[in-house]
Amino acid sequence: MATQTASRELASLAPVQRRLLWTLGLGAFGLAYSITTISVALPPLLHTFTASGSLIGLVIGAEGFFALSLSPVVGPWSDSFHTPLGRRRPFMLVAIGPMAFCLLLIPFMPNFWTTTLLVLAFYFAYYLYEPPYRGLYPDVLPVSAYGRAQSVQHVLRGIALGVALVGGNFLLKIWTPAPFMTAAVVTTAACGLTILLVREDGGHGRVFEGFWAYIKRSWTIFWQEGDVRRFLLANSAWEGTFAAARSFVILYVIDGLHESKTVSGEILAAVAVGYVIAAIFAGRLGDRFGLARVIFFASFVYGSGLLVGGLAESWHTWYFALIVPVAVAGGTVMTLAWGLLYKLVPAHHRGAVSGLATTTKGIGLLVGAPVAGVAIDLARPHLHATNGYQVLWPICALPILGAIPLLVRLIKVEDSLDQGLEPAAVPPVP
Repeated sequence: MATQTASRELASLAPVQRRLLWTLGLGAFGLAYSITTISVALPPLLHTFTASGSLIGLVIGAEGFFALSLSPVVGPWSDSFHTPLGRRRPFMLVAIGPMAFCLLLIPFMPNFWTTTLLVLAFYFAYYLYEPPYRGLYPDVLPVSAYGRAQSVQHVLRGIALGVALVGGNFLLKIWTPAPFMTAAVVTTAACGLTILLVREDGGHGRVFEGFWAYIKRSWTIFWQEGDVRRFLLANSAWEGTFAAARSFVILYVIDGLHESKTVSGEILAAVAVGYVIAAIFAGRLGDRFGLARVIFFASFVYGSGLLVGGLAESWHTWYFALIVPVAVAGGTVMTLAWGLLYKLVPAHHRGAVSGLATTTKGIGLLVGAPVAGVAIDLARPHLHATNGYQVLWPICALPILGAIPLLVRLIKVEDSLDQGLEPAAVPPVP
């Protein structure tokens, strides 16, 4: 079977290729560390300027605007970029300095609006780096390594998530600028090492075809590639949930459950542990049973767990027994998502589709955090025990459960690809 063949190929990866998987993963480590620090440390910082959950949600959710507007241009532009440094890495190199600069200055801004401007500038640089970075994976790796590459990437991403969540929460107690300054150093080092150590082909094509040409190409792919479109819609749902949860989880624990930052750190550590467990084992499960199939079943646990979370009005230690499995399920969905996309994407549109995936991620980000913030504000008069915050979890659950039907078709498509058949031969799901 194709999955058995892939497993044998993965087991025989040359040492240099195994090193490449970890070197590529450093970029994800840096990106995850920086964006998680923003999600953890920025809401309490903004909370010193405003008590409005809606305003805080809008600032966090503005990330989606940059994912939405930059990715359809930067992704396909990197497909046709021809320099001695390669196609993807020039964009990544240009983005590192502004990311570090903004992270360093954000905590020293005197008011809400100047802080917001620095955050928006950070988002711009972040999405200049991410789409080409995503496109780098299928450029330098064989198809048989996609599942393992995503596992390695998400092990590193999970470690970054855990360190930034727990460490950022701890550093906030010591000095408000500390998590931002740490993130500037870590992000520069990790993202810079990927640029320094990875080698890629320089590309063969025109350097720049025009913004509208790239936008048109991206959305042509979106409408013509039905299976890619299904994935992208599901990806919006997954990313929207992730954005809403990470934006308000600390405020939920502190203002909603009336617990200390120490308890919030313990909860975030449990989430990070679940995420890392998923990153270690999800790739193997995906290679054996199919990426879409594993995502499908994990989504039931993930969505149902979030839905049940909306019932909690106070904290109990035994909740850890529920948090870890739900975190494992959520980590499984996020770990395998991009590996599934790489299977579906036409080879000549890798950069464009990576940009599109980041774009639809932007839709999730643009909607997820602001909707959650508004819902919390609206629920506050009615859910007195948690100041409205418990509504966060049903809001997060609905997109996860709603994306499950899209995976039914993708399971069949992936099976046909593993058997060497054309996806078009698979009858569409009504």
